[in-house]
Amino acid sequence: MQITGWDLAIILAYMVMIAAVGILSQRKVKNTKDYYVAGRSLPTFALVATICASVIGGSALIGKGGYAYNGGVICIAIGLPYMIGMFIFSAFSGKISHVGHKYGFTSMSEMMGYRFGKIVKYITAIMVAYTSMATVGAQISATGTIISTIGGDNVSYLVGALIATVIFVAYTASSGLFGVVYTDIIQFIVLLAFIYILLPIKGISAVGGLGELITNTDPAKWDWNLSPKIITLIVTNFVMTIAGAEFWQRAFAAKDRKAAFKGQFWGTSVYAVTIVITMFIGLAAALLYPTLVEDYGTADYAIPVMIVKLLPAGLAGLTLAGLLSVMMSSADSYLLVSTQAIIGDIIKPNSKNMDEKKELRLSRICSIVFGVFAFLVAMFFTNAYDALMFGWTFYAATLGVPCLAAIVWKKATTQGILAGMAVGFVISIAWNLAGSPLGIGSTIIGVVLNAIVCVTVSLATYKKYPSKEVSFE
Repeated sequence: MQITGWDLAIILAYMVMIAAVGILSQRKVKNTKDYYVAGRSLPTFALVATICASVIGGSALIGKGGYAYNGGVICIAIGLPYMIGMFIFSAFSGKISHVGHKYGFTSMSEMMGYRFGKIVKYITAIMVAYTSMATVGAQISATGTIISTIGGDNVSYLVGALIATVIFVAYTASSGLFGVVYTDIIQFIVLLAFIYILLPIKGISAVGGLGELITNTDPAKWDWNLSPKIITLIVTNFVMTIAGAEFWQRAFAAKDRKAAFKGQFWGTSVYAVTIVITMFIGLAAALLYPTLVEDYGTADYAIPVMIVKLLPAGLAGLTLAGLLSVMMSSADSYLLVSTQAIIGDIIKPNSKNMDEKKELRLSRICSIVFGVFAFLVAMFFTNAYDALMFGWTFYAATLGVPCLAAIVWKKATTQGILAGMAVGFVISIAWNLAGSPLGIGSTIIGVVLNAIVCVTVSLATYKKYPSKEVSFE
């Protein structure tokens, strides 16, 4: 895959601009509320942009493009539950924003701790931090691979991953969510204009039009062949959305409950359209470049190859820059969430003399340290994606039901939540290590048993040990 020097220059300039925009946002950060939730000031459009840019990361764009190349409509099957979960979450996002303003919550862990106590808060924070760091490592790995491929012999994987890490750590550590959101807005516009409008038009046109694409595509790619692995992935994606710390953070950052709802709803609506477009991009790539897997080793290169081969010099560079930056936008979101989980939710509550300035300084240092750690993970662990999916599995099985219960069920108790968490965590890991007996995915068995135990124990204890309620009105 070869690109011109002009394209490389555009990519470099774009990434420098993204870093500059993020770093300049530091001027808005006066305290930790500004750092973690942008001063609860985000309007609807900013929320739409940051939600889309965060969700459409390496797995949502590159990964689904590869699924579409190999399996066609299965790409939609994987994205659909995540989309449904996001729409369901949008129904609660206004309420979450409201309690954030009312009680001063800035994270999902804080609200869980308010309702169910410190132990639940700390468990939630630790799991958020681990899963977020695994996600950051996977995004760095994917970004480093793409940069090294674009640069050819002149740029190694190490250099590519280092460039990505330095840029997003620089603006995330300095300006927090303000920097993340402002850069996400730019990335959102570039993504829509070039990857989701220009690229599919060029790709479909290159195969002779939409009719030719549909006619010439292998009929098997229109079949919904849902294997146990795919079904497990669908359940994991759905439950992960309900307990998605990054979505909770955006809801807390909204200026009011109306902006929170509209931002999540319209952000999800745009994401829904991108799922379908990604499928058609992958199908077009399969017709145009049938030997792509043999040439590059994986179908994940379907979208990057299309960009380089179909778009003219200059536009190809700008589109690739947007592709790279959106991977980093997912990484920076999770980096900030993991920092907040450790500093804001665990260390600060147990430090008697930590004022706003000290917490802000420590949060910035932690963001840098975590960024370096994620970089090392991407360097020395080739199974970063496996670590990510393993983390997502027990995260979804452990936190999905409790997070939903915290919002919708007044009878949920600390005892029920802790029991459900323990069962979901242990069973999902044991089931995974046992090789998923009977073809049932570990997330599925973990979520089901978590729900049964949580409900049973809560009903048995809510009269004697009622949890603290949160008013959503």
